[in-house]
Amino acid sequence: MVKKPEGGTGPESLSKLVEEHCPSLRSAFNPVWWLNNGHLQTLYSIFGDFTNIDKVMYERTYLRLMDGGTLGLDFTPPGDTFPDDAPIIVVCHGLTGGSYEAYVRAVLAPACAPISEGGLGYRAVVVNFRGCAGVPVTTKQLYSAGWTEDLRMATIYLAHKYPRAPQIGLGFSLGANVMVRYQAEEGERSRLESVCVLGNPWDLVKNNWALEHTFIGKEIYSKGMANNLVNLLKVHSKSLETVDPPTPSPTSKYEPDASQASMVCAAYHAAISLRNPPLSLFDHTFTRVGGGAPPIWPLPSSDAYYKHSSSHHVVPQVRKPLLAINSTDDPVVVHAPTSAEEIGSGYTIVALTHGGGHLGWFEPSSGRVLIGTDLSKLHIKRWMTKPTLEWLRLAAEILVHGNIDNPPRDVFMDEGGWIREVDGVREGLGCRKVDSALIDGTELKKDPGMLQGL
Repeated sequence: MVKKPEGGTGPESLSKLVEEHCPSLRSAFNPVWWLNNGHLQTLYSIFGDFTNIDKVMYERTYLRLMDGGTLGLDFTPPGDTFPDDAPIIVVCHGLTGGSYEAYVRAVLAPACAPISEGGLGYRAVVVNFRGCAGVPVTTKQLYSAGWTEDLRMATIYLAHKYPRAPQIGLGFSLGANVMVRYQAEEGERSRLESVCVLGNPWDLVKNNWALEHTFIGKEIYSKGMANNLVNLLKVHSKSLETVDPPTPSPTSKYEPDASQASMVCAAYHAAISLRNPPLSLFDHTFTRVGGGAPPIWPLPSSDAYYKHSSSHHVVPQVRKPLLAINSTDDPVVVHAPTSAEEIGSGYTIVALTHGGGHLGWFEPSSGRVLIGTDLSKLHIKRWMTKPTLEWLRLAAEILVHGNIDNPPRDVFMDEGGWIREVDGVREGLGCRKVDSALIDGTELKKDPGMLQGL
């Protein structure tokens, strides 16, 4: 359903809406001449210097979850400068990234600028996964491509903090996969009214096989991502090397699992001893054990983890508008769903660009560009910023929000101060704010030895 200019609402096909309101998707992507293939686009995203562009200030809120874990929600703009009903862009970052990532800031800088300055005037929050971007690890569990509970808890917190604001999802790479899975699991009840995902890995089995069966794929990208993860574990060694499970408060519904904590501890010690492993070996050693919680985790192998966590096979269950943008020369994501049979419903649009690499999409800049998108010294910009902003405006201002027949569950704060869902099916799902801080997104330091852009 869409809002009609003459008033009221009416039906409209998603493909027609995208054609009308996202014209940038119809224009060809033309890479800057010196980044003329997917490898160069991807490598520039990893090694380029983006510290002097797309300045974004965040106000971080730390959430303590009922299982003892901690999330870092980075809000921009800081404070209450926008109305409490301003749309909220809910962002999930890539594999070992965070709110500091240049691909995140390339969208949020213009999206969260005031309308008077040419921006959209929206609020945004980056959901920094456990252990990422300076978020402390306070249990034996981290995160994974198939773990949606932390995103679910973030949307519940936002519904409590800004009950009048529509939530719009924006996911990158691994975060895109998490977001699609969340949308499929929640269906019509999803708190994300619509979603845009970029560089989603979709079929983790096929894409990991393709990645590790080429020399560059295995030696550069697979091992690069795995070493990021090994270094992430080392950063949080003090939290992961002991077996003590968290102690919940008296009002928490979470029951600590000492055996799971012990397994994660053993997996951690095995993982940090790996020397330059490919991604599948790291995932077999650690992620299949520490990437989620019982009853699904631990999983028997990395292949079982990939099969469970893939989003391509659940996308037909999505029941709110979804735009997915992938590149045909992405060296990390070789396979993306394109056929109507794979996509499975009228809620999803998949756009493939001929070029762009993995989260790159660098093209020449010419004339006036949107706020924060000009890489001034090199005269390049990220193509993906414009269609993403067009989609966000379509999602926030034209699509009708909410579902009368099957709305999200109400949110409340219990006697222990936990923010939870009414009649929630997950008794252990709840959070409360524990701390806050002001953060400059361009100065937030990556952890030692970590590559950006993945």
